[in-house]
This record gives sequence, structure tokens and C-alpha cells, in this order.
Amino acid sequence: MSGRARHPGALPSTEALLLPLADRLLPLRPGEPGRPGGPGPHRPPRRPRPLRPAARRARARAELRHAAKVFAAEALKQHRTMFGQPLVVASMLIWPLLQLAATYYTLHPIAAGSAAAARWPLAADPAKLLGFLATGALAWAFFFSLVQSAWNFSYERTTGTLELLFLSPAGRLVLMLANGAGALLQNAWLLTCFLGAAAFGFGSLDVAGPWMYPVVLLALLLPAMAWGALLNSLMVFSRDSTFVYTVLDDPMWFVGGVRLPVFALPGVLRVLGAALPLTGSLAVVRGALLERQGLAGLAPALAWLAVLCVLLLAAAVLALRLGEARAQRTGGLRLV
Repeated sequence: MSGRARHPGALPSTEALLLPLADRLLPLRPGEPGRPGGPGPHRPPRRPRPLRPAARRARARAELRHAAKVFAAEALKQHRTMFGQPLVVASMLIWPLLQLAATYYTLHPIAAGSAAAARWPLAADPAKLLGFLATGALAWAFFFSLVQSAWNFSYERTTGTLELLFLSPAGRLVLMLANGAGALLQNAWLLTCFLGAAAFGFGSLDVAGPWMYPVVLLALLLPAMAWGALLNSLMVFSRDSTFVYTVLDDPMWFVGGVRLPVFALPGVLRVLGAALPLTGSLAVVRGALLERQGLAGLAPALAWLAVLCVLLLAAAVLALRLGEARAQRTGGLRLV
């Protein structure tokens, strides 16, 4: 003990020198009471000023550029990891065509030579039956490629790259959409080109006008992307993606009207099929390409597709928030 008495509240000389230095080197966050730039101890926090229109437009452009980079990065990653081999690219065309041929040569002899043609007239016309099945195969390629994309999230978990995705600055919903869009682009483009050429070659198309082709594309693309965002959001927090893959394989094409008309299904299955975006997209595609319907005739189906897209995206956002909140509490990537 020093012979000189020390005031009980005084700090040792070393701490008295280091604390002001620490305050200068490690300042508190701006906006914290009692620091420069903050509201002070007795003033309420300032509200952020609303952005001017020019600033809002600049921020929107920056967010779009950022989202485009995420989409391009996901598509490139999937191309390198899953679609880079020529054999894989060839299988994306051969496998659906084999299914289309098997379905056609199974249905045509039975439907054309029985009483089914009276209830389903296009079954007796080979060109119209092929157009019906080709549009079903096209829509099925769009939607099932998103099921495969969600299934591949199990590999993101096992390889440890899922954590990197969550640590990246990309938005969660943007990542889900980008993952599905990359799979959609690389799964469906060959089949789309072939079926378009085949439909023109067989003369089975009956379109009201060329303006219906963008409507058909949007009716396939937007619901498929919303469907993929929901599936990806669910599979991020699921360890058993094989179960979902199995459930959404044969049952989805059966209730969706891919190879059989929806009116031939029982009432319960028709209700289940109406809840799938695949069914609504097929109604628009077949109505526009095979039945010469215009926008007025397809308005109810398009409106229902728009409602489904909003519901699917809202469910995807909800699943992401619930899963991430649970992960922060428990440390595990599980939805429930």
C-alpha cells in the first residue's frame, strides 16, 4: 500500500489513461445515446428521412442488379455441378420424349377404338391427341424440374454449402427463386424447342394470334418459379427430401391432367389438382395453343394462376422466416 491515501472512486493511473484511448479507437455505434451522431440522452431517436424518388429509383436499380447477379451465379453453379456433361444435356431431351412416345402409343389405340372418343373427341384425332400430350409433357418438364431442384438442396446440406448461402449477402427469397430459375432454364429449354417445332410440323396448333405465345410462356414461367420458391424454402429446412420427391412425382402428373383430361378424374382429385399451379398452367397452355381461346376466354384461369403465385410466394417467405427464426433459437435447420 502506498502511504498516500487514494480516493475510493478514483481509477488506477493505467486505466485512467487507457479508457479515453479506447473511447476514441472503439466508438459506440452512431445513433447510440451519449455519442456524436446520436440523439443524446434526453432526445427521442430521429426518424429516417423518406427517400426522394430519384433515390428510390436508384435503390431499386441496385437491388435488381444484385438479384440478377444472384440468378446468374446460381445458374452457373448448377450448370457446373449438375448439367455440365453433354450426356446430361442429351438426357434432358431424350427422357421426356420417351415418356411422350410411350404415353401416346398407350392411349391412342385404346381411346380411338372405344367409346371414350365420344366423351373425349380429340382422342380419335392423332394430331390433336399428340398436341394434348405434348403440351402436358412441356408443362410437366417446367414444374418437375423445380421438384428436382428442391431435391438437390439435400446435397447443399451434406456438402456444407448451405451455410455459405445463408451467410451470403443475397436475400433469402432471391436465392430460392434463383435456384429454381437456374434449374428451369437448363431443364426445359431443349424440350420447349423440340415440342414447338413438332407442334408446328404436325399442324396441331390452333392459336388466336401471335400475342398468345408470350401469354403461354408467362403462364408456365411465373407459376413454376413461385412453385420452385416454395419447394426450395421447404427443402432448405428438411432432412428427408426424398419423401417430397416421391410424393410430387407420379401423383402430381396424375391429378394435374398431364396425360389424362381433368374431367375424367374423380371430384376429390379434381379439387386437389386445382390447388396445383401445374393444373392452371396446363389449362392456359392448352386453351391458347389447342382451342384458339383468347385473353377473354382465359381470364378466369389467368386470374386463378395469379392468386396461386401470390399464395405460393407468401408461403415461401413465411417458411423462410419461420425456419430461420427456429435456427437462431435452436441451432438446427429444421422448419418444425
